[in-house]
Amino acid sequence: MIPRVLTVAGSDSGGGAGIQADLKTMLALGVHGMSVITAVTAQNSLGVQGTWELPVEAVRAQYRAVVDDIGVQAVKTGMLSSAPLVEAVAELLAGTDAPVVVDPVGVSKHGDPLLAAEALDSVRTRLLPAATVATPNLDEVAQLTGVHVEDEDGMRRAARAVLEFGPRWALIKGGHLPGGNDAVDLLTDGAEEHWLRAPRLDNRHTHGTGCTLASAVASGLAKGLTVPEAVRAAKEYVTGAIAAGFALGAGIGPVDHGWRFR
Repeated sequence: MIPRVLTVAGSDSGGGAGIQADLKTMLALGVHGMSVITAVTAQNSLGVQGTWELPVEAVRAQYRAVVDDIGVQAVKTGMLSSAPLVEAVAELLAGTDAPVVVDPVGVSKHGDPLLAAEALDSVRTRLLPAATVATPNLDEVAQLTGVHVEDEDGMRRAARAVLEFGPRWALIKGGHLPGGNDAVDLLTDGAEEHWLRAPRLDNRHTHGTGCTLASAVASGLAKGLTVPEAVRAAKEYVTGAIAAGFALGAGIGPVDHGWRFR
């Protein structure tokens, strides 16, 4: 049977991030993608023009419909805009026997807030403890832990701070780290470290990178890879997608989820 992966996230009407990016990534990586939509956004290459959160009952019903009938080999979470949504999803994850990749989405690529300030504590205390892998970028690390990263030693401090909230692994994404020729990420469970490096690409069209990476990790876990194997494969896929990122509209275009097919 084709491995099945469930994404619990918001919709991006522009097709570059969110549910749309997740499902494209899953298709590209050979798994069957399924979705629980948590919010609808009016969004394009210029930013987020509006956000409408779905009721908790709608999110819970979508999740139960998929998991109870079809089953899952991995779950990925993205935009969970409010504390009630975070807590409801954390409760659902606690009853699901599958690895969980948590992308603690706080702001969009354009700087638009996607998580209410009052939901941060629920992310820390309810969602992160349910994660097999947490995948914060440097802005999200600062938002969640107060650790401001300026170098690779700072990434270690950030990882320790994230792991204190309970995920089994922390993947600290260093794409926004100043200087250097490489985009460097750190994966650690507190005992072993894996540094992942790829050339820093001169391409501004990077909308959807975080969603894409987290979905790629979840796809690898669903196929039976270990966490380090899944993360390395995801890094390779995302690096290719960024290299092939293309202009769309008048602003920041998306990464190319289908780059391996072109």
